[in-house]
Amino acid sequence: MNVKNCRKCGRMFNYIAGPPICPACREQIEKKFEEVKEFVRKNKTATMNEIAENCDVEKRQIEQWVREERLIFAEGSPIKLYCETCGAPILTGRYCEKCKKDQASTFGAAGRQPEAPAPLGGGNKRGGSGNKMHTFHE
Repeated sequence: MNVKNCRKCGRMFNYIAGPPICPACREQIEKKFEEVKEFVRKNKTATMNEIAENCDVEKRQIEQWVREERLIFAEGSPIKLYCETCGAPILTGRYCEKCKKDQASTFGAAGRQPEAPAPLGGGNKRGGSGNKMHTFHE
């Protein structure tokens, strides 16, 4: 059993995975997320400071929800986010769609098995192309 202290309240809890936050604090964070999401939905032109003040939540927490793609801003929002790779404007997350696709194809290519070298062609019975390998025995 892995026991840790909660980063928010300091209480000990049985840690399983993710950030070291106890179930009670995690539930409070989820309630705050719903509150922020509703506020953003109703106030599409709110700034990050207005959201943080009206919902009594840290800007850092809002930024985390945006990076996790849990919170999305409307097209007309004054909050400007930019792709970390190319700098294109985005509404949520860390990367634009183009860079996400590029990264996915790069990671996909890295995970593939290398292709086996093609056998040396040729029509002779030994399977060679006429190039012979010589070995010397004593």
